[in-house]
Amino acid sequence: MKLRTLMATLAIAVLSTGVAFADGKVEVKPKEFDPGKTFLVQADWLDGIGCPTSAHIAVPNADFTGVAGTAPYSDAGCPTGDTSDRHNQGLLLVKTGPTNNFASATAELKGVKGMHLTELGYDLRKPRTFSDASGSHCGAGAPRFDVITTDHVDHFVGCASPAPTQTATGVGWIRLRWNPTTAFPPILATDTVKSITIVFDEGQDTAPDNFGLAVLDNIDVNGTLVGNHEANNDNGEDKGNGNGDHKDKKGHKGDPDNDKNDQD
Repeated sequence: MKLRTLMATLAIAVLSTGVAFADGKVEVKPKEFDPGKTFLVQADWLDGIGCPTSAHIAVPNADFTGVAGTAPYSDAGCPTGDTSDRHNQGLLLVKTGPTNNFASATAELKGVKGMHLTELGYDLRKPRTFSDASGSHCGAGAPRFDVITTDHVDHFVGCASPAPTQTATGVGWIRLRWNPTTAFPPILATDTVKSITIVFDEGQDTAPDNFGLAVLDNIDVNGTLVGNHEANNDNGEDKGNGNGDHKDKKGHKGDPDNDKNDQD
């Protein structure tokens, strides 16, 4: 009887956290889907293209021959970020040419299997609003989250459909969030995640920007922000120290609850 009671208590605790049997470390691994070898798609984490949370700029000396000092620089579009991002990385997703090319830029999320979703989101390199024709592409179908649940249902969360909640706006970045229940079809609190992939498959023939490119940062899954390709180990807690096992690889282990931290 005691064992049965203990197991029931543990089950309730797991469900209440929003995560079931997940390891708490989320990685975002870019890759290209290009079976026809068109070489018209690209996905990668790159230095210097991400949203600056706690960055700095170099101040030139009077003769413009060197650096006299530094000054802090941040974009209000990303008031919080991934604490282990030391090179201001961003996730580049590109599709050159027409949408009907059977190819896409993607990013697979690792460490999400078994989760119950409460929030999805990312920062997008785009001014003003998600519907603005300037900046990164934000269409109904791309970039999008493809969430497959353990009941083998594929759920879609497009950049512009369903319409996101814009929680922050800066000079060049906006922060977008989605409630999983707005996905198509809706992702319920009781649904268990099997896999999540970010897909960019709309090309330069897609309005309103006809750009065929998007730059994302601080990929958000249940409050965990992933903002670069390096590994970080805070034992599942955001201690704001950037302490980690850094490895040069595609894919980054993010820190849970970094959405509450102010250091990039």
